[in-house]
Amino acid sequence: MSTTPQNPQPPRTGGRIRNEDAHHSVLEATAALLVENGYGALTIEGVAKRANVAKSTVYRWWKSKPALVMDAYAHETATRVPEPDTGTLEGDLTAFAADLYAIGRDPVRAKALTGLMAEAQLDSAFAEAFRAWVRTRRELVGRLLTRALARREIPAGTDLTHATDLVFGPFWYRLLVEHAPLDPADAEAHVRTVLQGLERRE
Repeated sequence: MSTTPQNPQPPRTGGRIRNEDAHHSVLEATAALLVENGYGALTIEGVAKRANVAKSTVYRWWKSKPALVMDAYAHETATRVPEPDTGTLEGDLTAFAADLYAIGRDPVRAKALTGLMAEAQLDSAFAEAFRAWVRTRRELVGRLLTRALARREIPAGTDLTHATDLVFGPFWYRLLVEHAPLDPADAEAHVRTVLQGLERRE
């Protein structure tokens, strides 16, 4: 007796999968246009055309351009820079900072990021979305520092908020002021300076 099922059903290709594909396409299109043309020139219409979806589809998921742009940038950042876990705080922070500093070697991406920062100072609606994205990056560093606390690599009383500021300070200052290059090769030395400052003083 045959056990082969009669009239086998084809794999399901429902709307949820198509929606996920479209959602991903919109994020990818937004990130690409942001880098190519900057925030000011980016439009919902342009994103929809690039992603090959209806404009109404974009608005169904994102109620405003700022929300879409920062969601796309967060998606691109998370995809490109995974959370490091080397087993030591120095290794984790060095890997994170080196990836961060690599933006300095890409003038197009650097210009896009400085443009977002500038826009956040001028547009209160965009500032909210921009700061929400910044918080996700700070939270990542916070997790690295919290793991280090558990391993007793840094003192129990360490101010993690200030320590996070110290990690990001050189990046933003050099990116915006351009007084010195952002070189991934400098990441290790910068991290060591930060860690020396966090050491317990007897």
